Amino acid sequence: MWQNAMYWLETHLGWVAVAALVVMAALVLAGCDSRRIEKLEEGVSTEADVRAAMGEPEHIWPEAGGARTLEYNRQPKGHRNYMITVGANGVMTALVQVLTPERFALAVPGLSQEEMRRLYGRPARVVPYALKGETDWTWHYLENGSQSYSFTATFGGPEGRLLRTARTLDESNSVPDPR
Repeated sequence: MWQNAMYWLETHLGWVAVAALVVMAALVLAGCDSRRIEKLEEGVSTEADVRAAMGEPEHIWPEAGGARTLEYNRQPKGHRNYMITVGANGVMTALVQVLTPERFALAVPGLSQEEMRRLYGRPARVVPYALKGETDWTWHYLENGSQSYSFTATFGGPEGRLLRTARTLDESNSVPDPR
């Protein structure tokens, strides 16, 4: 069904119009996150406020002392993932957009897949390379407001630990920053 709609759009509107529609849809979705986040305030907003603004989290990570981190994933189409920490008292203590070059510096060889998931959220793409005994996890993120990059973590070895990371320009996926 989706393929038929894309074919119709391309034949009647042309590929430029289809690309423009895709970019506009990405902007609308990203803009929604900005408006939702503006409603939340560290030390004031409750977990109920977070869920009302952001919806149900994709994953909930337990933290020390009864705190919890709510994972809000915007992959594969988006360029941001959020980790929102709620204290044991039910009040939001941190809201972090985790797909940034500064945070990618935390990805050091030897980390487990679970540790990487806790740092960055679910990846946009997981690609196993059976012959090499490796698996790549890739996240999309923005630099300089609109330039799309991919951050790839390669896991392997007997324990499936992080071997290396790479950052690549993704020209096909760049969008203006809706901030």
